Amino acid sequence: MTYPSAHAAMFPDKPAVVVAESGETLTYRELDDGSMRLAQLLHAAGLRPGDHLAVLVGNHLRFLEVYWAAMRSGLYFTPVNTYLTGSEARYVVENCQASALVVESRLDDVAAELADLPLSVRLSLDGAIPGFDDYTTAVAGYPAEPLADEPLGAHLLYSSGSTGRPKAITRELTGKHVSEGNEALRIWINQAYEVEPGTVCLSPAPLYHAAPLSFCAAISSIGGTIVLMERFDAAGALDAISRYRPSHALLVPTMFIRLLRLDDATKAAADTSSLRYVVHGASPCPASVKRGMIEWWGPVIHEYYAGSEDNGSTLIDSREWLERPGSVGTASPGCTVHVCDALGREQPAGTDGVIYFETDGAERAFEYRDEPAKTAATRHPDHPTWTTLGDVGHLDADGYLYLTDRTDYMIISGGVNISPQEIEDVLIEHPVVLDVAVFGIPDDEFGEQVKAVVQLTDPAGDPTAVAAELREFARGRLARHKVPRTVDVIEEMPRSPAGKLYKRRLRDTYLSPRSPARGTRA
Repeated sequence: MTYPSAHAAMFPDKPAVVVAESGETLTYRELDDGSMRLAQLLHAAGLRPGDHLAVLVGNHLRFLEVYWAAMRSGLYFTPVNTYLTGSEARYVVENCQASALVVESRLDDVAAELADLPLSVRLSLDGAIPGFDDYTTAVAGYPAEPLADEPLGAHLLYSSGSTGRPKAITRELTGKHVSEGNEALRIWINQAYEVEPGTVCLSPAPLYHAAPLSFCAAISSIGGTIVLMERFDAAGALDAISRYRPSHALLVPTMFIRLLRLDDATKAAADTSSLRYVVHGASPCPASVKRGMIEWWGPVIHEYYAGSEDNGSTLIDSREWLERPGSVGTASPGCTVHVCDALGREQPAGTDGVIYFETDGAERAFEYRDEPAKTAATRHPDHPTWTTLGDVGHLDADGYLYLTDRTDYMIISGGVNISPQEIEDVLIEHPVVLDVAVFGIPDDEFGEQVKAVVQLTDPAGDPTAVAAELREFARGRLARHKVPRTVDVIEEMPRSPAGKLYKRRLRDTYLSPRSPARGTRA
C-alpha cells in the first residue's frame, strides 16, 4: 500500500483527512477521486512531468488532494508560506517557474498580486476570486480516472528565508511510478515511529512547511488518518486530542511552551492517553520545557534533528533524552554524523564543530536552485557527499549529538564564543517569559555584546522591571560574559506558524540605523 488509490480500494470510506475545528472529513475514496480529477485537469492544460505546481494554501481539507495530484503527475510540488506578503509569494511562484497555482479564496489579497502571472492553471479553493477559477467546478469536469502514465513527482521546497531570499531546495525526479512512492521514507517513518494504516496523527503545524508535509504525506501513503488544525491553540489542541484520540502528533517547542503555560485545572482535565508518539523538531527545545512535557504526557516525546534539505537526521526518545538532557540523538538508519573544524578535520568527542551528514543513496542529494555558491558551501571540502545545514555542535563518546547553535548566530565577544541557545534555555525558564531570542550586536570594545529580546507571558507586565529581573536571574545561572548586556521586551516574537524563529530579521532591526529596535531595555 503506497498511495491513495490502494487505500481507496481497501477502505474507501476511511477518513484520510479531518479538520479538527470543523470536523470536516475527506475519505480515501474522495482523496483518490479528487486527486485523479485534478491530475486530469493539469494534464489537459499541458503540464507534463518536470513541470511545477505551486499552492498558496493553509491546513485545508483538500491540501493533500492537490498534493497527490502533483505526485501522480510527475510534477514538482511547491507549497508557499501563507504568511508571506504578495511580493514575497510572487518571488517563490516565479522562481520555481510554476505552470499552475492553487490558492485559498481567503487569501485573495495575496492572490491578487499573483493573478497576472503567466500560468496555465489558476484555481481557488472555496470559491472563485478575481483571476482564479473555482476549484470544485473546474475539477468536476474531468474524470476520476488515473492518467495513462503516473510518474512520481517530487517536493521543491523553499528555505524559510530567515537569512535573505528563500532558497529553492531541488532534487532530480526519481523516474519511479507513483505506486512505488518514497520507499525509504515509508520504511524510516515506520521504524522510527511505528506509523501504520491504523495511525491517527494530529498535525497543528502548517503543511506548507517541510516536516509536516513530509510526515503527513508519508502517513497518507501508508493509509493513516491525519487530523489537521487550521491554526494552533493550546486548549484547542488538548480538545482535539480528547475528541480524535490520535496515536501520533507532530508539534514544535513553542507549542510545548504554550501547552505548559495553560492553567493547572485545564492540564489536569486533559486526556492525552491515546498518544504514543509526540514528535518534535524545527527548533531547539529548552531542557526545562521538554522535561515538563515528559512529566505531563509520559515518555512519548520523540525528537528529531533535520532540515528541509532532507540530507540526514538524528533521533532520540524520552528515555534516552532523560539520560542525556540536551541531546538531539544519534544518527538515523543510513546516516552518519561527522563534526568537523573549519578546515574539514573531524573533531574528537566533546569538541564543537560544523555538523555534516553522510547518507546513503543518490535520492538524498540536493542543490539550491541557481545558487551554486550556496550549494557548494554545504559540501565538505574533502568529502562532497557530506553536507551541512550550517549548525554547530558536538558528539559524545556514544555518538549522541548536541547542538550548540548555527554558525550564523554564534556570538564572539572579546574573542570568546558564546552560544545564544544556552542563554535562551536559561531565560525561558523564568515564568514571565513566553518566548526569547538571543543574538550578538556590535560592541566597540568586545566586538559583539549579548542582546536578549523577550515576549512576556503577561503583556501587561512592566518591561523595565522585567528586563532588570531577567538580567539578575541570568547572573545566578550563567557565567558573567554570557549574561545579556541588555534585555528588550517586544509584543510578539517573529516566528512562523511552524515555530521557526526569524532571528536574522529580528537582529537586523538592531543593526540598521534607520530601523531602531523597539522595546524596553535594562
